[in-house]
Amino acid sequence: MALAFCAPCSAPSTGNARTVAGDPRDDRNPWGVATGAEWLGDYPRFNPMLKQAGVRWLRGFYEWQTIQPRPGEWNFAASDRLVENARANGLRLAGVFAYFAPWASADGGTRKFPIKDIRFWREYVAGMVARYHSDIKYWEVWNEFNGSFAVDGSPEIYAELVREASISAKKVDPTTKIGMSVANFDVRFLDAAIKAGAAGHFDYICVHPYEILAGLRDGGEPTFLNMTTTLRKMLDANKQPAGTPLWITEIGSLAPVKRDDVEDQAQVVALAKAYLLSIAAGFQRVFWFEARGPSYGNGKDFGLIRSDMTGRPSLDALGILAATLGPEPASAGWLDFGEGAYGFVFDNEGKAVLGAWAGAKREANIVFDGDVRLLSLKKGESRTLRAGEPLMLSEAPILIEDLPAALVEKARAQADKPYPWNAGHFGTAQAIALLGERNTENGVRQINRDTTVADRDGRRTNFSRPDKEGHYAYFWVDPQFTPFEARALEITAVVRRVATEKVAGMTIDYESTRGYVGSDYRSIAASDAWQEITWTIKDANFVGAWGWNFRLNGISSPNEFLIKEVRVRRAQ
Repeated sequence: MALAFCAPCSAPSTGNARTVAGDPRDDRNPWGVATGAEWLGDYPRFNPMLKQAGVRWLRGFYEWQTIQPRPGEWNFAASDRLVENARANGLRLAGVFAYFAPWASADGGTRKFPIKDIRFWREYVAGMVARYHSDIKYWEVWNEFNGSFAVDGSPEIYAELVREASISAKKVDPTTKIGMSVANFDVRFLDAAIKAGAAGHFDYICVHPYEILAGLRDGGEPTFLNMTTTLRKMLDANKQPAGTPLWITEIGSLAPVKRDDVEDQAQVVALAKAYLLSIAAGFQRVFWFEARGPSYGNGKDFGLIRSDMTGRPSLDALGILAATLGPEPASAGWLDFGEGAYGFVFDNEGKAVLGAWAGAKREANIVFDGDVRLLSLKKGESRTLRAGEPLMLSEAPILIEDLPAALVEKARAQADKPYPWNAGHFGTAQAIALLGERNTENGVRQINRDTTVADRDGRRTNFSRPDKEGHYAYFWVDPQFTPFEARALEITAVVRRVATEKVAGMTIDYESTRGYVGSDYRSIAASDAWQEITWTIKDANFVGAWGWNFRLNGISSPNEFLIKEVRVRRAQ
């Protein structure tokens, strides 16, 4: 059986601005933005700006404690105003059932489990749906339950919340859709919750792949594209509907952005790739986090809109994307331009648009057989590129219209074929990375490369870093080599001490069916020769939940060591 993943051919359509079956609460428009609680109250000011940028979905709602301050007492004033304003600005709301009302929590707070009585949760959900079912069709159960927002939570508890929310909501309105949601790309948690009783009680899946987006700086496009494949394999293994919609309800910058040309433009690049890759891969809807703020001082924040209500270049870029790809940007195939360049063709109501860029830290030249129109997301400028004139691609995506018909047909013909990127290890027994000043990577990719430094024939740990990250070397394995169901693996590191007379050693941390776990400690022999250290694991679950699959861990090592090579084999 070929170990490959393809551009999705059966995933739900990602674009249709018209209502779905006449439902005014729904469409297939993918352009969404999420807002956190800190600045949700500023929606009267930022909603018109989002509308102007082509945004049609807003994820955000008031918490349980605001709406039901005491048992049996409802205060819908604030949420009514939010719903009315969204409607006035042509925005559809994606709601979230969260968190506790203090009177319903065992500890009197809003995050800690257990709940005093599950009937409180049922009544809250039923009350929300009864009030807003004419405006809101989609509701996520909690926010990042697998993270810090659910103290003492578990997959079993989350499964109960999902199940009871679904039953209660659909008693009020059978057309309500219930979503399961996790921080980052924690497929293991989703899998466990489905097995614990959520099966058959959810209608869509939501992920927040911040770290996977950040990995694009190190060539992580194949990882991003594979997310939908992994999710569908997990759903299939649990006998859940094959066409279950997949959403990204939060994605964005890992660190706050300051008012700076370099950081602003880096956010433009990240945002453009997030939407283009998501739509190409088959995600139905994408929500950038966040609309405005919050402020972290020194002019830094995460928002598309700054604290002074001025729009960032990323807001302009989102507007250009939405206008150029349209309200119905269906994926129409991919193109491989060589030299590590990426190309994805989208269908905007019969008009083909190409999104293209070069891989991380690369440039690539491409030419077209006919004249095409180029549109820059950085400045919104457009120009005509004449037939045969070379186009230098950079890491910044560019949109290209008026494509030659033959090129569009080529993309369509390849739509269901395996992506070509990082596929050089097909048919091989192992994936490998050779480390040095410039790594040679075939199926294993070192990410967060700046945690190590080039030194002689390999890369050296850097224990002097104050953040301790210099004790780790992070790696990702191409999911075409280690797909969702791969469990038995051998991981080999070729290493030696930096100083022969100084003791050194390491463990590995890896993604397992139990989450990230550590291995036994291995010493590196006192020798100038390179040596192999191998770990055999039986419970691998390489999905990239937090952006990486395994790392060499030198946190317990007395001294630094060099890494020359890392190999992964599928164990028998």
